Amino acid sequence: MAKILIVDDAAFMRKVIRDILTKNGYSDIHEAVDGMDAVEKYKQLQPDLVLMDITMPNMDGLAALKEIRAGDKNANVVMCSAMGQEAMVLEAVQAGIKDFIVKPFKEDRLMKTVTTILGSK
Repeated sequence: MAKILIVDDAAFMRKVIRDILTKNGYSDIHEAVDGMDAVEKYKQLQPDLVLMDITMPNMDGLAALKEIRAGDKNANVVMCSAMGQEAMVLEAVQAGIKDFIVKPFKEDRLMKTVTTILGSK
């Protein structure tokens, strides 16, 4: 079973994503509250997929992405953000994200990305 790390400073958003993943058969789900927490949890857990917000306190998603990818060039990171800032998306793409999902997103959009990266369960 794939291990997934959800990174978002909003507890509500982590719950929404967790609920969608659980409903679709994923059970090995972990959470981080900001970029610093994400980097630490990534090192501990070595998840198969990271779903991460860009705008967070302490360390934003871009900085966390770069640190995660510096330690693991094969890390599967998908950015989920409401921000429509093309420069940040472009920087994330250049840093190696697998996909970008704009919030608010529909369940089928999230699951299409998850199954494309992880394959079917």
